[in-house]
Amino acid sequence: MPGPHAEPPPIAGVPTAIAAFAGWAPCGPTDHATSITGWDDYARLFGGLHADSALGYGVAHFFANGGQHALVVRIGGNTPLAPDDAAFWTELSGDGIARLAGVDLFNLLVVPGLTDRARLGELALFCRERRALLVADTPDITDLNALAAVPGDGRLNAAIYYPWVRLPDPLQGGAVQAFPPSGAVAGVYARIDAAHGVWTSPAGKATAIQDAAGTARALTEAEFHFVNGRAVNTLGTFPGWGTVVWGSRTSAGAEPDPEAWKYVKVRRTALFIEESLRRGLAWTAREPNGEALWRSIRERAGAFLYQLFTRGAFEATTPRDAFFVTCDATTTTPADIDAGVVTLLVGFAPGRPGEFVILTIRLAALEAG
Repeated sequence: MPGPHAEPPPIAGVPTAIAAFAGWAPCGPTDHATSITGWDDYARLFGGLHADSALGYGVAHFFANGGQHALVVRIGGNTPLAPDDAAFWTELSGDGIARLAGVDLFNLLVVPGLTDRARLGELALFCRERRALLVADTPDITDLNALAAVPGDGRLNAAIYYPWVRLPDPLQGGAVQAFPPSGAVAGVYARIDAAHGVWTSPAGKATAIQDAAGTARALTEAEFHFVNGRAVNTLGTFPGWGTVVWGSRTSAGAEPDPEAWKYVKVRRTALFIEESLRRGLAWTAREPNGEALWRSIRERAGAFLYQLFTRGAFEATTPRDAFFVTCDATTTTPADIDAGVVTLLVGFAPGRPGEFVILTIRLAALEAG
């Protein structure tokens, strides 16, 4: 264990709603991802709202809807760049991603107004590598047949939203304009996480978007089902609720063949558990790979999952039906021991009790010999 007499520390849950934003702003740092904890920080560092900056509006909507911590990657210099411009993507996919790659932790990635599906697919794959979720925008269109989820192998780490949301524009004297919803939706994620936990679906009557005056296209009930069936999440306005987030699927949740990671809350819960366990068990890299280590991993991981169980994170009334932890000779082979790898299996029940989503987490340990 860490030190000859020290016990490993308890595993702590990581933050779940640190949102990384990328986009053009009229001023501000361009050589690193800048951490901010409120709109005043953004206005001071990046110039506040600007008519050509979808980024500024997205960050404003994030903090207005419950966001607490953001990272900002400024793309471009003094000349405005629209999110779907080729020059914007060239910088974002190069230096922009490199700046984010150096960040210790973020959970959400938002590029307000970026709607090109191929590019969103690349960002989703980056999010999969970082155990984060891409919150994406569809184009501001009326043809529902043209809507589609984020493609590619990263689609389980992406959620896309339609239609755009109508909000007052301070630069136009408060006149209502249609804006990409991703910034506001990311703020809703943060608000729901803080109030109820990351395992709570960020959809329904508790997700009203601050100051929203409806959506750019009002959907019928049949249209809601049609769009959600394509794994495109909807926003809608309902009496007594306001304008709310109505869908909660990842881009891996298209009908009629949904993938295992169909719902945002399940995917985000899994990412939270895995990130927390990896960080909380980092000390295993200094320990001999054997039964004593495996037992300690089981105890610490089990205690962490039990704590989540007591907070209502799993759909079960008993720990046995809520989660399991396996780390022993059945998960870690002699070859693993020789290579300095210990494998932890974790299952949790996000839906029906006893129906587990399983995570395989490979940790470092001292190599044999």
